[in-house]
Amino acid sequence: MVSSERFQAIRAFLQAAEAESFSAAAVQLGLSKSTVGKAIARLEERLQVRLFQRTTRKLALTDAGRSFRDSCRQALDELARAEAALASHAHAPVGRLRIALPALFGRDRVMPILLNLLHRHERLEIEALFSSRHVDFIEDGVDLAVRIGELPDTISLTARRLGMQRVVTCASPLYLDRHGRPGHPDRLAEHQCIGILSDDHVLPWRFAERGKRLLLPVRGRLRVGQMQAALAAACAGTGLTQVPHWLAAEALAAGKLEIVLAAFEPPGLPVHVVWPSDAAMSARMRATIDALVEGLAEPSS
Repeated sequence: MVSSERFQAIRAFLQAAEAESFSAAAVQLGLSKSTVGKAIARLEERLQVRLFQRTTRKLALTDAGRSFRDSCRQALDELARAEAALASHAHAPVGRLRIALPALFGRDRVMPILLNLLHRHERLEIEALFSSRHVDFIEDGVDLAVRIGELPDTISLTARRLGMQRVVTCASPLYLDRHGRPGHPDRLAEHQCIGILSDDHVLPWRFAERGKRLLLPVRGRLRVGQMQAALAAACAGTGLTQVPHWLAAEALAAGKLEIVLAAFEPPGLPVHVVWPSDAAMSARMRATIDALVEGLAEPSS
């Protein structure tokens, strides 16, 4: 390893070679002429060669001095390239990022953003986990997680809001023309409600009336374990269902579904990206968070 003294002597040598003067080199380095001269003398003694031809009027490099100058410049250029490469790693997304996602929202809304991020950063690697449970960041080795719903009040997590997820009640126009359009959530008892199963229980439907939130048990002949299946059944005219707006958006735009009970739509659920508060913010984490914020800038409706 090159000591600080040796490195300073090389700097003095290169500066003197460039300026062709010990005095000029001393001014540029902020040293005395004597200090520069002694440093180069010690360098010549250690190398056992003369680096300069000294006259009263001119300071010129010897053949050995020119060869040593070129080698030193090459070494310093390589060091500069190494520093630049390290700096670029510090600011560019590099390496593996592990992110936990809600299964359906993650697949349909988040994955396109992550794929675009991979296309833009060739040295980035992403591992996406899909689960309805909240992962343990340490035990599962997760860097980031996207979560839907209110977050617990904790200082252990940092969060950035990505948007809101609306929930809508909808059915096909064919079903509504045949069975009527409910004007109030209480009238759902008169309709076929396509239930969504979670842990063998049908999820209650959410509504709001006069600022109060309502949870309403629903019944029907069809109960499914996937929202996509409930959506497909609603499109087929089987009954009403309640799903995220973003999931039904395409069918709504195509006229396959129609929203009902819009006046009783519940407050949206916040969508956040979260990470441990004590985690170091790597470039890959920062790039992923920024991409999610940008990609989901519109409400996650």
